[in-house]
Amino acid sequence: MRLLDGKSAVITGAGHGIGRATALLFAREGARVVVNDVGGSRAGDGGEHAAADAVVAEIRAAGGEAVASYDSVTTPEGARAIVATAVNAFGRIDALVNNAGILRDKTLLKLELANWNAVLDVHLTGTFLCMQAAAERMKEQGGGRIVNTTSVSGLLGNFGQANYAAAKAGIYGLTRTGSIELQRYGISVNAVAPIAKTRMTEDLPMFAKIADTLSPEHVAPAHLFLASDRCGERTGIVLAVAGARMSVYKVVESAGRFKESDGGVWTADEIAEHFDAIAKG
Repeated sequence: MRLLDGKSAVITGAGHGIGRATALLFAREGARVVVNDVGGSRAGDGGEHAAADAVVAEIRAAGGEAVASYDSVTTPEGARAIVATAVNAFGRIDALVNNAGILRDKTLLKLELANWNAVLDVHLTGTFLCMQAAAERMKEQGGGRIVNTTSVSGLLGNFGQANYAAAKAGIYGLTRTGSIELQRYGISVNAVAPIAKTRMTEDLPMFAKIADTLSPEHVAPAHLFLASDRCGERTGIVLAVAGARMSVYKVVESAGRFKESDGGVWTADEIAEHFDAIAKG
């Protein structure tokens, strides 16, 4: 048995890079795949059908089942249409991989509101809308698996990416909350934080000489694991992938320090004096 035999999966942003690699792997593992991509530029401009159609053709040529979707993740109507494509073509939706994304990098002081909104619309709002549309159907079915895409930029911060980092940090919080709320319906919600050379990152200096060691094909198996029954009951986790290295991101809290005098109310001077102890551990 292949890991996704009999399953129906939706992958957004599947026309290139990580989304394409995931769509091809899912199909090889038996999934019937909705390849969603608006066909825009890296900045989110324009749109055409060729990217999604090419991946669908590639899957079908290898003997798999796939259909294309060109709807945008940024509107409720688009998100519902993406899920409806899976239901109409395959009768159900078992897995959703939220992978669609754009980049409009600027430093904080130079970032225009339009570019802030555009990036949040695709990454954060798009993830929310597709999650909501998919979860409604998965609840009716009795379960499903949702895999979101966060980023090191959102978890740790990155120069020149205030909009992207804010969106990806928001996706972390959305993943955690979704995992809590949807677990009772048999729906797991996890995330992947990938580092890979794609058209989103290909012009960054760090990728100039290491394309083969940080490829989309390194990331796709993480999506497969989280979208399959091999994931078990795990939910709310962030699986980080950087080439051959995998890890799990966790938010941690220091042991802290109690103040027992003065009703437990700290002064700013006391916080400064005891900060190392407060932050330790």
